[in-house]
Amino acid sequence: MKDKLFDFIVVGSGCTGAMAAQTLVEHGAKVLMLDVGKKDERYKQVIPDLDFTSIREQKNDQHRIFLGDDFEGIPTPGVKTGAQLTPPRRYLMEGVSRWLPLLSDTFFPMESLAYGGLGGGWGLGCCVFSDAELQQSGMDSQRMAEAYQTVSRRIGIASASDDALPFTSGPLKDVMPAIEIDRGSSRLLSTYKKQKKGFNSRGFYMGKPALALLTEDKGDRKKLDYQDMEFYSDAKKSAYRPWITVDELKKHNNFTYVSECLVMRYAELGDAVSVSGIHTETGANIEFKARKLLLAPGVLGTARIVLRSANAVDQRLPLLSNPYCYVPCIQPRFLGSAMDRHTTGMAQLSLFHDPRGDQSDVGMASIYSYRSLMLFRVMEQAPLAFRDSRKLFQYLLPAIKIMGIHHTEKPGDQKYLQLQKASTYSGDSLKAVYILSETENQKVLSREQSFVKAMRSLGCYALSKIDPGHGSSIHYAGTLPFSEKEGMFTLAKDGRLHGSKSVYVADGSGFRFLPAKGLTLSLMANAHAVAKGLLNTESVHR
Repeated sequence: MKDKLFDFIVVGSGCTGAMAAQTLVEHGAKVLMLDVGKKDERYKQVIPDLDFTSIREQKNDQHRIFLGDDFEGIPTPGVKTGAQLTPPRRYLMEGVSRWLPLLSDTFFPMESLAYGGLGGGWGLGCCVFSDAELQQSGMDSQRMAEAYQTVSRRIGIASASDDALPFTSGPLKDVMPAIEIDRGSSRLLSTYKKQKKGFNSRGFYMGKPALALLTEDKGDRKKLDYQDMEFYSDAKKSAYRPWITVDELKKHNNFTYVSECLVMRYAELGDAVSVSGIHTETGANIEFKARKLLLAPGVLGTARIVLRSANAVDQRLPLLSNPYCYVPCIQPRFLGSAMDRHTTGMAQLSLFHDPRGDQSDVGMASIYSYRSLMLFRVMEQAPLAFRDSRKLFQYLLPAIKIMGIHHTEKPGDQKYLQLQKASTYSGDSLKAVYILSETENQKVLSREQSFVKAMRSLGCYALSKIDPGHGSSIHYAGTLPFSEKEGMFTLAKDGRLHGSKSVYVADGSGFRFLPAKGLTLSLMANAHAVAKGLLNTESVHR
């Protein structure tokens, strides 16, 4: 395969890599996908086709699912990125510390070498960026409008026609009916509707979330069964995961998938590009060639590859990451009541803050009920002994809501990446610095207080605020910003890396602004748009 020339090499099997590859393959291009491709080989066959409550009531070996064979599902003390991963999702982080070394005391991101990338743990929230947000991000509204619709048709989105619609699925056609929400969330939404005029006057809008979660069957994917096992199993494929797309692409003769390949660098050779990497099992060097290269291993992975290929040690790249916190809340009306047996662990409601009324600076909160992630994950934050906390939380659980707040993000002098020399297999390590300015901190705090007040008006009261650290939003962008001018370490509008002829970036590296809304749908839409633009070049030979 070393001497075979593909039309395109796509690096990464996550949401962006899968979507770009699908666009190319559907149009007849010869595509090679390079990936490490870690999978869950331990728990997939253990999880029964039962709802969460039935498993708790009936299964003697349930500890394997909820705690893990090695009790890896019990997080170490402290709050940090990835702490909420369940044992069947732990594979998402396998090998990361070894193969993707990162040094920082201010930024704590989550990366993945999994089959399907971080998309294997995506929260499924789908939001179309407004024209104002797209303009600030550096993307073309018309180009993205078609891309959003294409991606929506591929993955399936459930959404409601309510006050959240302009901020979520917006103009998308052929969406499925929204998910059913539990009693506590229905109460919040009902209270909001009664006070709608007052909320809207303060810039708040609430509704059901738009989710890549089927409420109708789609091919061999089954509609949501409300078993509340979305954090553990994708057996019925109700939730969209990028590996679903890659599995389908493997059925095409013009698609080749190579796993256990960690891409290190590239070199342009006339009208082709050579991509070299390491076989993660044997340590052997491997090399592939194509007419064009699409980088989509995630923003941090792309930064490593680009900097390494340019021999740009110590070069600073800007970094964007949505500031994020989560706020456990109590809904007193439901204290001690029975839990809904059939529900979903995904977001129940979305609350948006748009004080300007033009969607140029929107804050977003996702509201969750809490059950299937297990009580022990929140009990450690209670100021009581474990035995007392267990009894208390049995009554509190039906009344608990978790509000996750995301903020908008712009570049700053103290937010950047650097590749530095290090004693690692690659000879380098990625250094990250992320420090908000005092003005940014004040804006974040003020908006969080506004969200807390809004929830209080709905009869839901904040218990505390948990700060998991910068990077915990798992929304990263902006390292190779879009630029109208040719310049090193920037991207053209079509995704081409300036200074190159054959290297394109299909992930969020180009975004110059990061809206607070769910990022993944826009990442996939941009990846499709980049791939579609490449199909118009002379490099595709059918």
